[in-house]
Amino acid sequence: MRTSVGEPATAADATGSRRSWALVVLPVGVVVVAVAALAVGRYTVPFDRVLAILLGQLLPLPPTWTGTEATTVLQVRLPRVLLSMVVGAGLAVCGAVLQAVFRNPIVSPQILGVSSGASFGGALAIILGLGYAALVTGAFAFGLLALVAVYLVSRVGGTAPPLMIVLSGIVVGAFFTALVSLLTYLADPYDELQSIVFWLLGSLATATYAKVAVAGVPAVAGVVLILALRWRINVLSLGDEDAATLGLRPGPTRWLLLTTVAAVVAGAVAVSGVIGWVGLVVPHLARLWVGPDHRVLLPVTVLIGAAYLTVIDTLTRTIGAAEIPLGVLTAVIGAPVFLLLLRRSRRRMWADA
Repeated sequence: MRTSVGEPATAADATGSRRSWALVVLPVGVVVVAVAALAVGRYTVPFDRVLAILLGQLLPLPPTWTGTEATTVLQVRLPRVLLSMVVGAGLAVCGAVLQAVFRNPIVSPQILGVSSGASFGGALAIILGLGYAALVTGAFAFGLLALVAVYLVSRVGGTAPPLMIVLSGIVVGAFFTALVSLLTYLADPYDELQSIVFWLLGSLATATYAKVAVAGVPAVAGVVLILALRWRINVLSLGDEDAATLGLRPGPTRWLLLTTVAAVVAGAVAVSGVIGWVGLVVPHLARLWVGPDHRVLLPVTVLIGAAYLTVIDTLTRTIGAAEIPLGVLTAVIGAPVFLLLLRRSRRRMWADA
């Protein structure tokens, strides 16, 4: 129970202070994480040399690094770090948007069936031997097809309430998951099966600048659009009736956001496979730090998501003799973190009661 009039104001001041610190500290933290990821690995490059190599691409600095160090940083690790930041930021902000749109804290990008549809498109390209370009195109196309299917199923009967969209996403996702299982059963166990399983587990081991562009274009465009609509997302999170009272048309706004989420997720799955838990855990971390106001929450989520997946990807390639699939480690780390967040949120609810 609150015992004084000053407590709510104090809590609001504390939240405002955390928001200010977050917007100052996080950009610096993301840069530090990126540089550290470029330095760490089986072939370690000193931190100062990493900075020198990066600055040497912009300024006429005398080389103090070896050719091997430059190749390791610029050609091997930089594409992977950029890709992890793009995918992490995209998946995280998509999770925050979906949790606001459906007013449900356990919703994630997988709920729309987009990840399952993209997985089927990529697996189909692998089993047909169509090459990487077809894999990316198939993942992207079937990811968007899954969204169209969700839209058509949810519109049966005329309207598409949020609960019906969620249920439609679960059904469509289960359908595409079954198709992926069928392809896995039909795949050649000595060639295609290994490729499909490795891709579905999620990995950034084959990162290239081309893949950064494939994931980056929809991710950057989607994040820009989502940040531009963050006030509308605040209104939409109040519920359809309140949003309509405030002059917002919930239906078109919701589908614009869902289409944006589908494009971002499909682009991420196309280059990295299925990576779960990022869109579920990171928004809760951001919300715990800066509160539920999406004007601040969404930019913070983008930054935390970029740093979060970069840290986990760095762990996948450094903690063992063989690289751990990224999707496995995000689940192993994400599940306990999410349980701790739920426990802390429950305690806060009891304290405010």
